[in-house]
Amino acid sequence: MIRALDFQRRPAGGRPWAYLVLTEPTVLTDLIRLALFPTVMAFAAASDLFTMTISNRISIVLVAGFFALAFMSGMSVTEIAAHVGAAAGVLVVSFGFFARGWIGGGDAKLAAATVTWLGLGHLLNYLLYASLLGGALTLLLVGFRLVPLPQLLAGQTWLERLHRPGGDVPYGVALAGAALLVYPDTAWMKAIGI
Repeated sequence: MIRALDFQRRPAGGRPWAYLVLTEPTVLTDLIRLALFPTVMAFAAASDLFTMTISNRISIVLVAGFFALAFMSGMSVTEIAAHVGAAAGVLVVSFGFFARGWIGGGDAKLAAATVTWLGLGHLLNYLLYASLLGGALTLLLVGFRLVPLPQLLAGQTWLERLHRPGGDVPYGVALAGAALLVYPDTAWMKAIGI
């Protein structure tokens, strides 16, 4: 839990952030829990919406962040293996979907990287939310594509791409939304006491 710090112990003229990092690792751990996953998920959703691509860097940051946080919070090797195993299973299935053309490769990698954070305990909720949000997003885009694009919005490349009949669906938006719905129930957030 984030706790109040005794700034009297901080050396005079010292940097507060350095003091926090060096002497209060739980503060840094809590900041990572609070900020990293939600920020990367929001970035992934925005990236997919505006460019229809999800960079490999996003998945790499998620996986590296998971391992860093697992190490910092003292997660057992067994728990880490369970999270990685769940992610590997999702990666295999989602790449099958990618091979059939149902989702993009970035979506497959994002789903697997997300599951490293959520683990088996939240996998079904994540998949259910992703399916429901993905279906709603698809229906929304079908309706959006049936009406003419307002002249005010013409010239916006990303909107024209979304409006194109038969165009792709930025499923990363649904994956990120589902992750953000599930994340507050995870052990990561419960450790903070939120």
